[in-house]
Amino acid sequence: MKLKRKVKVWIAIVLCALLGTVSIFLAIRLMSKDTPTAPVVKVINRIEEYGYELKDNETKEYKKLFEQLKDTLNKEEVDEEAYVSLIAKMFVIDFYSLKEKLAKTDIGGVDFVHKDAYDDFVENAMDTLYKYVESNLYGDRKQELPKVKNIEVNSVEKTSFTYHDKKDNNAYQVKLSWTYDQELGYQKEATLTFVHVDKVLALVELN
Repeated sequence: MKLKRKVKVWIAIVLCALLGTVSIFLAIRLMSKDTPTAPVVKVINRIEEYGYELKDNETKEYKKLFEQLKDTLNKEEVDEEAYVSLIAKMFVIDFYSLKEKLAKTDIGGVDFVHKDAYDDFVENAMDTLYKYVESNLYGDRKQELPKVKNIEVNSVEKTSFTYHDKKDNNAYQVKLSWTYDQELGYQKEATLTFVHVDKVLALVELN
């Protein structure tokens, strides 16, 4: 009798353990289905010689400008005024369209920034324009943020500019103005200065 009772107890313990394991497994499966996952941003196009990349989360206007830039840079003789106008517009769209950003660390326009200015540029952006951008990693942000709508290049001028003791007598200053999809009080004009790094034009000043 005692032996049978022990067997029954052990069977009950094993069944409880199995039920517990199954319950935990099902709970984990259900939680994993309900928990949102952060989007994966993919590179869908490149201009290898210049180091430019196009990501799949860019705006339609940015993607259109990227194709124009690729055509411009693939020509045997590059029209630098067209080149600098395109990257200036792309910078403004990518940098000031905060609505498209996943978090305050998702700084736009960095592809066009001079490598020696990169760290300071990112740090300054996170301390100013991007400082209060809330995370949207799971698509649940309620914050109202701007998206660049229409952009105009007002002037392109050659200038002399010295950066890190290197003087470029053929640098470019580009003045632009733009509007947003809604008025939230954000900056709507800027002057960008680009210098040559070999054949690449790199942003060194933003005013």
